[in-house]
Amino acid sequence: MPTITTADGVEIFYKDWGTGQPIVFSHGWPLSSDDWDTQMLFFLQHGYRVIAHDRRGHGRSSQVGDGHDLDHYADDLAALTAHLDLRNAIHVGHSTGGGEVVRYLGRHGESRVEKAAILNAIPPLMLKTEANPGGLPKSVFDDLQAQLFANRSEFYRAVASGPFYGYNRPGAEPSEAIIQNWWRQGMNGAANAHYDGIVAFSQTDQTEDLKKITVPIFIGHGDDDQVVPYEDAALLSVKLVKNGTLKIYPGYPHGMPTVHADVINADLLEFFQA
Repeated sequence: MPTITTADGVEIFYKDWGTGQPIVFSHGWPLSSDDWDTQMLFFLQHGYRVIAHDRRGHGRSSQVGDGHDLDHYADDLAALTAHLDLRNAIHVGHSTGGGEVVRYLGRHGESRVEKAAILNAIPPLMLKTEANPGGLPKSVFDDLQAQLFANRSEFYRAVASGPFYGYNRPGAEPSEAIIQNWWRQGMNGAANAHYDGIVAFSQTDQTEDLKKITVPIFIGHGDDDQVVPYEDAALLSVKLVKNGTLKIYPGYPHGMPTVHADVINADLLEFFQA
């Protein structure tokens, strides 16, 4: 398996397919690079080089005891792009992966980057504070950690079969294959990384990161996202970046890159080629 070793000794697994302009995909919590399979096949067929890695503690990367925060996530991504010597890359992130992309751009700069896209992403801040009154109470995230601690397998099954893909909505037709694939990816990762990751994705303020972004960035979000509400995410993020394109998808859930891949892929391709 192709891996790199970071400065603090963590092995990061990655996929690297094709030639052409590179697109780097950053996955959501608690998944792996496998969550991007549909996008990677699509853009590979459109002449791009597609790259995706498993975040530390996720998928096939090292299950280490620390570093499960956005700074380390961004540093690991920077190590991968440097190892592959990527130039004029496009970075795409979903959910926590969107936060990873934003922190990477804010922390490591844009010298290797041409464009970016974040989908149903966590920035600028999910947690409710005095400065962010539209956020979610800390008790929501404390409860997620408690459910993970009590029975991670049952918790992951409930997330995938419920709010993540909107399968809990009236008239929804759940896909057992999609639910099982989500559960499989989650259970392949480390419980401690996922437990700490809840704090990382909920309590990290990325306002200043967003202000530093000058490359064109596509900000897409479903308005029926039950995991990361769009009003306190995409609508605020687009106001902070210098060159943002906002698209809100009526009725789309948090996992829209999977269940609406045809629409999302086409919109991303149009943005990349513009």
